[in-house]
Amino acid sequence: MLLSRIDVERIEDLLERPQYSGLNTAALREELERADLAEPADMPGDVITMNSTALVQVMDDQQHAHEYELTLVYPRDADGSGEKVSILAPVGSALLGLRVGSSIDWPMPGGRSARLRVLSIRYQPEAAGELHR
Repeated sequence: MLLSRIDVERIEDLLERPQYSGLNTAALREELERADLAEPADMPGDVITMNSTALVQVMDDQQHAHEYELTLVYPRDADGSGEKVSILAPVGSALLGLRVGSSIDWPMPGGRSARLRVLSIRYQPEAAGELHR
């Protein structure tokens, strides 16, 4: 998985803050540790980075597909709308570093599962030249 060096530094700083110490962030920490890092200017445009907006398809276990536009944000920017997903939410952690065309299996309430697939990236700060946002 390829991540922006700046994103990783900021997320690691976030995880050290006392207000987030009670959250289950082990999976996110593991992802950060094993990721390959790139400078923001070298980040490919097909990778979900912080503040990216992506069109994703969610296919439930009954093969019903729904499309959503999601923006991956820091907790302070999550507004509860469902369109802005915090990096500290499980689905936010899962989105970070996904590339267009890739998918992940996602557990849903009630023991169901879904598959989340990245269809496109509508906006990525690095591709827009916003390297130090």
